[in-house]
Amino acid sequence: MVRILGLDPSLSSTGWGVIDAENNRLHYVADGFIPTSPKQTIAERLAVIHKTLSEVIELYKPDEAAIEQVFLNDNPHSTIKLGMARGVVILAPALFGVPVTEYEPNKIKKAVVGVGKADKKQVETMVKILMPGCKPKNNDSSDALAMAICHNSFRAAAGR
Repeated sequence: MVRILGLDPSLSSTGWGVIDAENNRLHYVADGFIPTSPKQTIAERLAVIHKTLSEVIELYKPDEAAIEQVFLNDNPHSTIKLGMARGVVILAPALFGVPVTEYEPNKIKKAVVGVGKADKKQVETMVKILMPGCKPKNNDSSDALAMAICHNSFRAAAGR
């Protein structure tokens, strides 16, 4: 059995989700999100994300982590802020010795829904189907759980 931490970075609301996977059997463990206030400085917001993620990692002790690869948007300012949040989100598990794997958004959607262009509602619905009893806190935590599910699919395909 492997415990996987899925991460959906954002400066405003970083999602996280933890699953246990035994081959193709998935078991929901926990999920949540880390909200920050735009009234805080960027440094304060990044510190909140790091502190909270560190607490999540200490509590759930994941073996591996998965994160969505960065995408570029039209607003360079937003892209830079997302990049800063991603850096913290990648750093937190690394400081605990947890390996982090990145996946393209379409790859995550295809692994979970079967279609690379699925919308957020379809992803959330499939997360709930794949892990009965799971009720993600919001879209960010649902996306994080989808990343964990995707990671398990690819590690199973690689024979790990």
